[in-house]
Amino acid sequence: MLRALAVDDERPSLEELVYLLNADPRIGSAEGAGDATEALRRINRALESGPAGPEAIDVVFLDINMPGLDGLDLARLLTGFAQPPLVVFVTAHEDFAVQAFDLKAVDYVLKPVRKERLAEAVRRAAELRGTTARIPVHEPDPDHIPVELGGVTRFVAVDDITHVEAQGDYARLHTGRGSHLVRIPLSTLEDRWRSRGFVRIHRRHLVALRHIGELRLDAGTVSVLVGTEELQVSRRHARELRDLLMRRTAS
Repeated sequence: MLRALAVDDERPSLEELVYLLNADPRIGSAEGAGDATEALRRINRALESGPAGPEAIDVVFLDINMPGLDGLDLARLLTGFAQPPLVVFVTAHEDFAVQAFDLKAVDYVLKPVRKERLAEAVRRAAELRGTTARIPVHEPDPDHIPVELGGVTRFVAVDDITHVEAQGDYARLHTGRGSHLVRIPLSTLEDRWRSRGFVRIHRRHLVALRHIGELRLDAGTVSVLVGTEELQVSRRHARELRDLLMRRTAS
């Protein structure tokens, strides 16, 4: 039976979350904290009590956007503890998923919380209970990126991404099976995936070199064929792209 702590500065949301947790048969007890500071004090008592003690906490269901110390700050603090509780983020903001999983979160649940979706997060936490290393089901992995689909977090393999398109503050990840929108700037993905063979060809496009089928030159313009889609290459990126493709072919 899991011992849970829910943390949310909005009282109605906190009460609903505690209610839903207590209704789950895998939860032995669930209590609430109105902010991260109160939660940290409660977690400190749990750590002093020990994993088998009466004050122990197995998993924290943590909101992100809170005044003062926010949920990500609290999760960062917990990573410094020898045996921290598991963390499940419960938030209305989908754009923090990457940071959440970088902090080894077990799951990332979007508000409004659905009973079925919360039950899945509890299941994941229950499976991990008792593991010595507290390794999450979705340990941060440079080979995958989390995307949110209908309240469910899925992981897209970076190797399956053919190109990325900037859409304001978002980036659209294109694969052979469709596309996914994530709130990550294109420049961030460019820095993160440069070593994985992604190259900027335009202010709006980042392309995986391995997925380029053709390099086309036509009346001074340059384009690449990625799958069935033709993408323009800006003049400032054309020479670098040609050099990269030549080196890739030579190797």
